[in-house]
Amino acid sequence: MKTKYLYLLLISLLSVVGTGCEDRLDILKHGNLGAEESFYKTDDDAQQASANLYSSVRSQYFNWFFTKNMLSDDVWCGGGSRGDNASMEKLNEYNFGTDHSMIESLYSGLYNIIYNANLIIDKIEANSEVKQRAIAEAKFFRAWAHFELVTMFGTAPTIDHLLQSNEYRQSNGTPEVTWKLIESDLNEAIGSGALPSKSDVNDQTTSIRITKEVAEAYLGKAQLFQGKYSESAATLDKVIESAKYSLYQGGYDKLLHAVANNSCESMFECQMRNDPEKIWSIFTMLHIMQGWRTDKLNYSTGAKAYIATGTYGFANPRKDLYDAFVAMEGKNGYRLNCTIHTYEQMENAGITLQSGAYLYGCEGYFMWKNRPLKEDCVQDFPGFQSLQYINLRIMRYAEVLLMAAEAHIKGGVSQAKALKYINEVRTRAQLPALTSVSLDDVKKEKRLELCLESVRYQDLIRWGDASSVMGEQGKQVPSYSAKGIEYLNKNTIFGFKEKHKLLPIPAKELRVNPNMHQNNNW
Repeated sequence: MKTKYLYLLLISLLSVVGTGCEDRLDILKHGNLGAEESFYKTDDDAQQASANLYSSVRSQYFNWFFTKNMLSDDVWCGGGSRGDNASMEKLNEYNFGTDHSMIESLYSGLYNIIYNANLIIDKIEANSEVKQRAIAEAKFFRAWAHFELVTMFGTAPTIDHLLQSNEYRQSNGTPEVTWKLIESDLNEAIGSGALPSKSDVNDQTTSIRITKEVAEAYLGKAQLFQGKYSESAATLDKVIESAKYSLYQGGYDKLLHAVANNSCESMFECQMRNDPEKIWSIFTMLHIMQGWRTDKLNYSTGAKAYIATGTYGFANPRKDLYDAFVAMEGKNGYRLNCTIHTYEQMENAGITLQSGAYLYGCEGYFMWKNRPLKEDCVQDFPGFQSLQYINLRIMRYAEVLLMAAEAHIKGGVSQAKALKYINEVRTRAQLPALTSVSLDDVKKEKRLELCLESVRYQDLIRWGDASSVMGEQGKQVPSYSAKGIEYLNKNTIFGFKEKHKLLPIPAKELRVNPNMHQNNNW
């Protein structure tokens, strides 16, 4: 009942978090939490504060998702034409500066999550099970937000308590201190005994909130990013050996759809709700931005029966990604055809390009695994698809398996386990099992398995591959039409450079805080 109560509170709070074009609203509080001096006392207060914290994560998802995926080499920015979303184009082509609005919003949004977590950690006394769980979850979310900050910004300040007025102008942090807090928070959350485990692999109720195994998965991820490979392997083994999670077998092309919400593979996802009476509580621009450029396509009667039209085309897969699939699986690969469709396959599905039209930022490939479906809609708006109840994916079990495989290989721990883990992913992808496994195998598998799922950008940087893979990114931008691929837009400033190993500290932060300095080469 407590989990159900928090879920209802969460949805209720989301209903007041009205989201704009980039799913953010600059407000200090979500819902009526009362005055601080009289709040944070009861179990009900703790439940409401937890719901507010979950809500703050959900409200940052759009910007978190698109910033990271535009920075990767998975997709072209696309849209209706050049300049349709200049902010995303600049990220995708690596010609952004220190005042980029999405980077600034991501930075401040992560600190908003930390603030909401610190409210719980600092103000709630751990004298009941409900409050203990709220504190453990808050430590998880504080660690999660710091993980994103340290892996993308590097020197962002580490905030481990509610700041007093004389502490607002924090100086730059150090990765060492931030990583120490991340591990400490996750270890304390895990060791608190307050985070539950799922009852079994199909337990969909417990998984709507943070579990002990999710905290362990992020501890393993933090250890992996620090190069603590043997520790990471041991931590991730615990998650796998718990047998509380497994790969979803209901069709790979349904993994990112509502039917797979809180599935056996779901580790960490923000909850949505199929409730027509609270329809605006799940408003998001996420899916409308990812879907194909509807106004330039024709749909047959058959396609119209199940495809949700009214999307904008800001995530078109790159030919390089398609070619990587073909190199591993062949053109008829099961996972490939569940992930990407060629234009010929789109024609066979009853979807064609309108006469005289062109698709900007497209090479004739279309993301299929996140295709817009009517079955995902709480209400189908044919011209404006913003009311889906697809949970917002942050981590799924396939990532845990592939991180564990990498940790075992790099740490020299167990080739047998690394092979077992990667072959589980390959078996679901209907690929033959490997007989040996290398780091290169894991890199390739991870790119294909998790494309457009917000992990590629940080992986390329920590692997040291970003410069070679994305050094030319944005040099020219394709358009696709009946003529084929044309490169009509070219840039003089483009591509991943040494400075991009860290994102810039937003210029606004430096203007108001003289104790902060900019990251190198910005």
